[in-house]
Amino acid sequence: MLKKIPTEQAELGMHLHSMEGSWLSHPFWKTKFRLIDPADLQALKASGVTHIWIDTRLGDDVATPPSPPPEPAAPAPQAPSGARAPSKTAPAERPGGQPALSMNDELDRATAIMRESRRAVVEMLTEARMGRTVEREAAGAVVESIAGSVWRNPSALISLARLKTKDDYTYMHSVAVCAMMIALAQKLGLSEAQQRVAGEAGLLHDVGKMLVPMEVLNKPDKLSGDEFAIMKTHPERGHAVLTASGCGEDVLGVCLHHHERMDGAGYPHGLSEDQIPLLVRMGAVCDVYDAVTSERPYKGAWDPAATLARMASWKGHFDPVVFQAFVASLGIYPVGTLVRLQSSRLAVVIEQNPGKLTAPKVRVFFSLKSNMPTPMRDLDLDRDEGDRIVGREDPAAWGFTHLNDLWSRPT
Repeated sequence: MLKKIPTEQAELGMHLHSMEGSWLSHPFWKTKFRLIDPADLQALKASGVTHIWIDTRLGDDVATPPSPPPEPAAPAPQAPSGARAPSKTAPAERPGGQPALSMNDELDRATAIMRESRRAVVEMLTEARMGRTVEREAAGAVVESIAGSVWRNPSALISLARLKTKDDYTYMHSVAVCAMMIALAQKLGLSEAQQRVAGEAGLLHDVGKMLVPMEVLNKPDKLSGDEFAIMKTHPERGHAVLTASGCGEDVLGVCLHHHERMDGAGYPHGLSEDQIPLLVRMGAVCDVYDAVTSERPYKGAWDPAATLARMASWKGHFDPVVFQAFVASLGIYPVGTLVRLQSSRLAVVIEQNPGKLTAPKVRVFFSLKSNMPTPMRDLDLDRDEGDRIVGREDPAAWGFTHLNDLWSRPT
């Protein structure tokens, strides 16, 4: 049976089922294992986690009855281990009971979540490369943490994840697609539970790449025909891994079919139109956007706003309704976009205004009249009627090589 006990009562021989509190406080990348290593026991007690659940059917019980916990002793059906239960007093309209935060207020949290998510994803994908199943509890904990950040402010983590290095692409691509899938699911009006499933599908969609030979996966040049044929097997390889891991049909579908196209020109099965489920259509958009806006071994990163314009022109590739919702979730001018203002100034987009796609918050830093930098100033274009965006600019054409530093740090 499951039993909740204070963490200080944990002993070797107990089977750890789950831990309470913030996932960022948890000392392990997975749960549901037997405590047999004294170092693990010491790490658990030093973690700051106040209470744990143990399974007495699979491990030792406490020697004496634990102090009564503040909640009822019998647990409700568990969400993925490490997930925080929705607040009973939270407003119903906010997913997960999360408060809305500004970009600045969420950036530090999102940075910490990205760091912990990367660690967990490296562990999961390494396990897959070694032929083992994916630890779904660990995946659930990552999804829950990322979802919390997206629900507080969707721009923060999604924008930061785009800054990954080419060496980190394989791991952080999973984190980025997870975050975008959650934001897109929310924009499409899916339920909180469906948003979590979408996040899990995004997190695990490329697990099959871990079974592709490293010399093909990390090749710095264009793949040959034979090499691309090998790369195209990653959806089916991943599907097999996730099937053995007990993943649901929605997650399996995104893994297997995220390279399908609405016109039937995708792979591996050439599905088209109504043959492609909604979550797969979502996954296709999120996967491509993050791939082309990220630095890769063989290409530089595309500008985010220019990428949306290019993707909109690819007829037959994406579901138009899903793509429109995706643009609405990111903004016509995503965070980090260099824009020209009517006031003859240049600015970088620092935050979206919900429902105001053409009037984001920007950070002004350059005067076109004097052709010189100016003191940085934040401007909310939804409130300042005296200025507006008249177009986007190419940072490379202006020689702005540190544009990301301007939006990712407070003034």
